[in-house]
Amino acid sequence: MERLSHKDRGRITLGPVLFNWPEEKWRDFYFRVADEAPVDSVTLGEVVCAKRIPLTAPHLAEVTERLERAGKEVVFATLALVMSERDLDAVRAVTLGAAEGLLVEANDVSTLGLLAGAAHVAGPGLNVYNEDTLAWLAGNGAIRVCLPGEMPGASITELGRAAPVDLEVQVFGRMPLAISARCYHARECGLDRDSCQFVCERDTDGMEVRTLDGAPFVAVNGMQTLSHACCNLAGEVPDLRTAGVSHFRLSPQDMDMVAVAGVFRDLLDGQIEPAAAISNLTAIVDGMPFANGFFYGDEGHAAMGALAE
Repeated sequence: MERLSHKDRGRITLGPVLFNWPEEKWRDFYFRVADEAPVDSVTLGEVVCAKRIPLTAPHLAEVTERLERAGKEVVFATLALVMSERDLDAVRAVTLGAAEGLLVEANDVSTLGLLAGAAHVAGPGLNVYNEDTLAWLAGNGAIRVCLPGEMPGASITELGRAAPVDLEVQVFGRMPLAISARCYHARECGLDRDSCQFVCERDTDGMEVRTLDGAPFVAVNGMQTLSHACCNLAGEVPDLRTAGVSHFRLSPQDMDMVAVAGVFRDLLDGQIEPAAAISNLTAIVDGMPFANGFFYGDEGHAAMGALAE
């Protein structure tokens, strides 16, 4: 029997680290990914806050080299919110690499003009919801589009029927919901964004926010709002593959992401069933709740289908 390649069985992508991890932790995380994780593509760079960029910049070249030497595709992410000349300069610095053949992920519409005509990835921050947008992005040079996390499975199927580009869907990790000009992390500590003292570093998986009744609600990561629950679409992977999705994104959390990637690789390769994948992931996340409600067109925090069994 002919063995299928990872491309045919589905590619695993690792999204950018969204949190403000200490620089050594950030570097060593990617070193381990390079050496051990069965992922095909890794996205590097700062998406949330331009102030964080200098913190990991000293290690970017060695991390990139280590990943490429391990055979991983490397993609360079841009900011999800551009509000100032400082932010725009940061975006320009990344997109300049596209002219030299580097693959860049656009996470804000303002980035698309800088990438016009160059091969690039359209990130989830662009909120692609329809076929016309997919076609426009393909004409602009996009070769892959990561759909927003709140897309229902039925809509993903519709887009997959005639998608002119590869489609990517986040299948694991807290889901980005919103990004704001204000930094709630700083405000919570009595600071403002300009003098934040990088307090977001204290919460390596985001800061939990509860309702007035004390129920877990969302997580805050600097300027970004994330879901409280961890997206887990292991049970929906077969449907996503049937819908034409080729790339399956894992969003890094402060846990054993090499083990997480191994579970999804085994699932895509047909080595384990979705129920076993969910069980294995449950053991890895150590109590973090799972959710997949958006896939079913329901509340995003809901656990449905195989997650509810």
